[in-house]
Amino acid sequence: MCRGLIGKKLGMSGIFSPDGKYVPVTVLQVGPCAVTQVKSKETDGYSALQLGYQEKKDKHSNKPEKGHFEKSGGKNFRFLKEFKVEKPEDFEAGQIISLDIFNVGDIVSVTGTSKGRGFAGVIKRHGFGGGRKTHGSRSHRIPGSIGCSAWPAKVFKGKKLPGHYGVDKVSVKNLEIIDIRPEDNVILVRGAVPGSKEGLIQINKI
Repeated sequence: MCRGLIGKKLGMSGIFSPDGKYVPVTVLQVGPCAVTQVKSKETDGYSALQLGYQEKKDKHSNKPEKGHFEKSGGKNFRFLKEFKVEKPEDFEAGQIISLDIFNVGDIVSVTGTSKGRGFAGVIKRHGFGGGRKTHGSRSHRIPGSIGCSAWPAKVFKGKKLPGHYGVDKVSVKNLEIIDIRPEDNVILVRGAVPGSKEGLIQINKI
């Protein structure tokens, strides 16, 4: 059984549970995904399915991609991801996998790319407290002294400093599926999911 699919984040919303509680949810459009390649231990060293998501025009694929997609029906896809399976012989190239593999109440993990924040300082990037705000202080949002004395006379690797923040692969675990709407290929999960709207996500059963 395939335990995951590819999708995109549509945004956040909220619904009321049967007992009247407000539940914040993230709306995910998941699948349907096509099996573009079946990998087995005999041929590839491990068992997995390569799934394709979001069809694209033929002119947007190069020759190697077209040759690869011909084995699964000839449809071209923008995104490809692999998912581990125990019995790859149960699947075949070109097979469509939809969100009916999920059920309400399932616990899932969602992987996405976090929002990019550009070059950020230590307060935004690492949560530093900052310096004094009064009494003539000019050190409000700077990291402060980072140098050492005569020994070891260097800055150690890993020091928390300003730099590029965001656009990282982030996984959020233990999210509960609150509702499934198969007619729209939509899944509602409790809580927040990394990434911006229309961002690519990968959802897996735990």
